[in-house]
Amino acid sequence: MKAPVTDTENENDVLVDLNDVWVAYDGKWVLKSIYFKCYAGEIFGIVGPNGGGKTTLLNVILGLIRPEKGSVKLLGQSPCKRGRLEIGYLPQVSHADRSFPVSVLDVVLMGLYSRLGLFNRPDRNNKQVAMDLLSQVNMADHAKKPFSVLSGGQQQRVNIARALASKPKLLVLDEPSTGVDSVAQEDFYELLAKFRSEQGISTIMVSHDIGVITSHADRVACLNIQLHYHGEPDSCFTPEIQQSVFGKDMKVIVHDPRCVTCYHRHENHD
Repeated sequence: MKAPVTDTENENDVLVDLNDVWVAYDGKWVLKSIYFKCYAGEIFGIVGPNGGGKTTLLNVILGLIRPEKGSVKLLGQSPCKRGRLEIGYLPQVSHADRSFPVSVLDVVLMGLYSRLGLFNRPDRNNKQVAMDLLSQVNMADHAKKPFSVLSGGQQQRVNIARALASKPKLLVLDEPSTGVDSVAQEDFYELLAKFRSEQGISTIMVSHDIGVITSHADRVACLNIQLHYHGEPDSCFTPEIQQSVFGKDMKVIVHDPRCVTCYHRHENHD
């Protein structure tokens, strides 16, 4: 893929900048010629099939994988441990994550360890910070509950509170909708919009669900080893792009405000 035309946004607002990035596993290219930018205040979605390189791309952004070719800038510098302190990362949720025997408050406190140091116990002030974060995601009443008894949507909110503990400029989310029902998904994406408007926190999130991502992202990248599209969400639904990314048999379900589930949800909340 050729390098895109230079973006019109202020270059000082670039949080992530990948320039002609290539990554290989066992002699096989899993990412090819990736040009990618995420700007401050942006919710950016990356969509693609399983095995298409989405998680690898996140690991490159975080500095956990070094590319064979190309350059990576995170917050204006090469990715490093210090830079990652300003990133809130949510990996894919696993069954082990859901059943780990800790309280909700303990999960959020884990997000403070990068600043406290692994062997320093959290004090009263740290616990108050964690409680304040739980309040932001409307989970303070659940602080003493075992994390494992929460629903998928509630666990997702707690994990967001944990990610916010590092006071990030950028949230990086890997398949955040996994195991979460449609109503909880809508609540979750409203939270992301709230953090963007109130705290200026940007988001990069990846998913195989093109319908969900395009409903909530400002810009979208369609990835299957290469970037087949990079721009406004509404323009990525062409048959050519869909077939290049997902194959000819893909079916798309697009979020619609007339959806019965969403209608009842907003009716109940208003």
